[in-house]
Amino acid sequence: MGNALQSGASEMSQPELIDQSLLDHVSAAAEQAARRRQNYNFHETDEAACHRLLNALEMDSYIRPHRHCAPSKDETMVALRGRLGIVFFDDGGHVVSSTILEPLGAHLGVNIPHGAWHTMVALSPGSVFFEAKAGPYVPLADDEKAPWAPPEGSGEANEYLRGLRTLFS
Repeated sequence: MGNALQSGASEMSQPELIDQSLLDHVSAAAEQAARRRQNYNFHETDEAACHRLLNALEMDSYIRPHRHCAPSKDETMVALRGRLGIVFFDDGGHVVSSTILEPLGAHLGVNIPHGAWHTMVALSPGSVFFEAKAGPYVPLADDEKAPWAPPEGSGEANEYLRGLRTLFS
């Protein structure tokens, strides 16, 4: 999962509370990260059968639309702080639906079935969500990256992100 922060918890340690201090810690790391996002893993290794993590996302972080093809790779996301836009697409890259996720809003989270094209957009600074999905971690395959969306880090990515953001204005 790249440069994820790792939980201090292990099988023999104390339970780890998810509190405002932890959210502050992960958000501060996201602010400093080149990709403007940061994971905080509760699972011990990328090979773990169940991945549970916090994901802090800043407003200028671009997550290329993608899907997870493996039937075991459904994922659930729950907003803990801030405002997040979730966008779903059809196979041609047309927006099928979008909604705002926020802790005290109408929609707190989403369960994303495998095969569904999606992306997440931070709509406020310091946004954090909890994510759960099956492990092990496997990088996205080429057929899981949206061919109709620019790659992360490309010149077109910022323009594409601005366009996604207009869905929520």
